[in-house]
Amino acid sequence: MKNSTPSFYNLAWRWHFYAGLFVIPFMIMLSLTGIIYLFKPQLDGLMYADLLQVEASGQPLTADEMLGRVQAVYPQGSIGKYQPPEDASSSALFVVKVGERTRNVFVDPYGGAILGTQDTRNNLQALARAVHSDLLIGTPGDRLIELAAGWGVVLVVSGLYLWWPRGRGAGAGVLWPRLTARGRLLWRDLHAVTGFWGALLLLFMLLTGMTWTGFWGKQFAGAWNQFPAAMWDQVPTSDRQAGELNLSHKQTVPWALENTPLPESDPHAAHNGGAAPASNATPTVGLQQVVDIASERGVHPGYSISFPATPTGVYTISVFADDPRNDATLHVDQYSGAVLGDVRWADYGLAARAVESGVMLHQGKLYGLPHQLFILFVCLMILLSSVSGLIMWWKRRPSGSLGVPPLRHDLPRWKVGVAIMIGLGVLFPLVGASLLAIWALDYLLLSRLGARRLA
Repeated sequence: MKNSTPSFYNLAWRWHFYAGLFVIPFMIMLSLTGIIYLFKPQLDGLMYADLLQVEASGQPLTADEMLGRVQAVYPQGSIGKYQPPEDASSSALFVVKVGERTRNVFVDPYGGAILGTQDTRNNLQALARAVHSDLLIGTPGDRLIELAAGWGVVLVVSGLYLWWPRGRGAGAGVLWPRLTARGRLLWRDLHAVTGFWGALLLLFMLLTGMTWTGFWGKQFAGAWNQFPAAMWDQVPTSDRQAGELNLSHKQTVPWALENTPLPESDPHAAHNGGAAPASNATPTVGLQQVVDIASERGVHPGYSISFPATPTGVYTISVFADDPRNDATLHVDQYSGAVLGDVRWADYGLAARAVESGVMLHQGKLYGLPHQLFILFVCLMILLSSVSGLIMWWKRRPSGSLGVPPLRHDLPRWKVGVAIMIGLGVLFPLVGASLLAIWALDYLLLSRLGARRLA
């Protein structure tokens, strides 16, 4: 009697397809939202030129004067961030929260006129970035995307093994598609060839993206991204981290600084050393003074200034630059104007430099339009591989079923694949946990149901 217990290869074959069905929708979503965000500079210029561009005319207003104009229009609003004009023809930006809504308020730096507003979340770029980051549902969405990215790595590695030529020359169907083929064979070639040439690129995109996830990325940063403790020894620090300034729809501080503590301002400095209660303290440092500090310290244009959120909070000057060598994060005491922290590229460790550079390569920001077009090509390859894999599965699925296509019996037992799967499960804990869950489900339920139907 033939043993009906499935081998590990049979299980792995099924898992590869089930995981593909889970991952493919995420790969399509990530590619499409990534393309939108990739061309943010061009799209913003087309869609919001009236908000972003101004005509230079005379002496610009100070940051404090523009702040006063915005406060006059939004007297009940809470201003959380200011972004100075990047050049003479750019508007200034204030982020203002009124009730439950937060808006970007654009100001003409010459006349002080309010050019218009934009919901911080309900605009094309913010939505694309938020969907790309957490599916608009926060932490659960972040974990789902991290899980999909981890399984994407598994699929790339296992796909290379499954499709690697055995006993025949590497050519048609592996290095180039047989375009004269029709039906399932053509889709198989498109999937295999795209996967073959795009494997390293997809791995790069997945791994650089995962460094920003909330679970694996945070653990990675904690293990590899370290700053000397002495950098914060001389100033009081809060229990808040700089990463709290980042939102799913907007990046403020660089990845390297996300897990570093936010310093605290000294409220007593506002009262010449007196013991006034912190709740009565009011900032004595004006916004223009913070702008001057940024200028004096050579912070690259494009930076933003996050306002103190509490009486002991700080102004945070931060630029998440297209060229990470221009990154800067400064914390300024809101009462004395003292710079409590100033972290630049030179202070980054090897891991932080690698991650920041990888992310800028991932986002197509380092080398202008040619870089954008190359990342667009990568996204299109991912889309083609995803769609062709889905079509190939649909054409090969068992008749009248949504199950897994028949096993290719010409392939050897997947011994190397066992070690690969275990290694990836250890490297990516969410993948490992889901792999164990799938194995248990398959062993306890699916395989037994299959055997019962066969009997």
